[in-house]
Amino acid sequence: MPTKKQKLEWLIAALREDFNWWVIEVSEDIPWDLDSLGILDPKQWSYVVDLLDPLREYGLDMDMVEDAFIPFGIDKDLGDQKIRMVKANESLFGSEEILFILPDVMDDDETGPYADFLDHITKLRVQLLNDLIDFEQNMSTSELEEDLRDELNNQYFEGKNLHYFTEITSILEYTPAGYSLDEDGEQSTGEEEEIVDEIPDLQEAEEESIPQDETMKWEEEEEKEEEEGLEEATSPPDLPEEEADPK
Repeated sequence: MPTKKQKLEWLIAALREDFNWWVIEVSEDIPWDLDSLGILDPKQWSYVVDLLDPLREYGLDMDMVEDAFIPFGIDKDLGDQKIRMVKANESLFGSEEILFILPDVMDDDETGPYADFLDHITKLRVQLLNDLIDFEQNMSTSELEEDLRDELNNQYFEGKNLHYFTEITSILEYTPAGYSLDEDGEQSTGEEEEIVDEIPDLQEAEEESIPQDETMKWEEEEEKEEEEGLEEATSPPDLPEEEADPK
C-alpha cells in the first residue's frame, strides 16, 4: 500500500508577505494544517546545505537528511505569486534542477522523519559547540532545545506562523548567549569589541607620535617661502618717489 509520501504528487504554494513560500493546496486529502505548512525555496535550501556542511565531521547522516524532505520541481507559474509544483525524483544535494524542499511531516510532525532530522542536527550542533567553545561545563541538547523553545514560542505568541526554514536555521546557527563563532569556527566572547573601543583615534596618534625630521623642516621652509611669495604678489607695487609725492 503506497504511503502518504508516495501518494503526494503535486502541490501549489504561494509567496506571502513574509517572503516565505507556504503550501495552499496538495494533491491528496491529507489532514494538514495548510496555514502553517511551509516549503523551502531553492535559496533557502542552499543556505541550509551550507549550514549542514560543518556537521559532516561530527557524523551527519545523509540518508536521514534525504528521508526528512520531499523535493519538488516547478510545473507552472499560476500567477499572483503562486506556483504549481510536482514531486521530483532528484537528490537533495547537487541536483541541477531548481528544487523546492518540503519537510516530511505527513504522518506526525513530532515523531516522523523530519522530527528525527531535527533531533539529529540538534545533537550534532551541541557536539560542535562543545568542541569549539571552552565552556566551564559542556552544554546539553536540552539546554539548546529550551533556549530555542522560548525564542520560537515568542513568535507563536506574536501570531507568526513558524516556517520550517526558521526552525532549521535556528538550530544550525545556535550559539549560547555571550558567545559567538567567527567565520573560521573559532570562539569569540565579544571581548574584541571592547578592545577596539579602547584603541585611540589612529590619525591623532600618528600625528602625535611622528618625530620631527629634516624632511619636515624642508616642507615647513617651502611653505614659508610660498606664503612670502604670495604676500609679494598680492601687495601693491612701490611707486616712484615723484609719483608718490605729488608736490
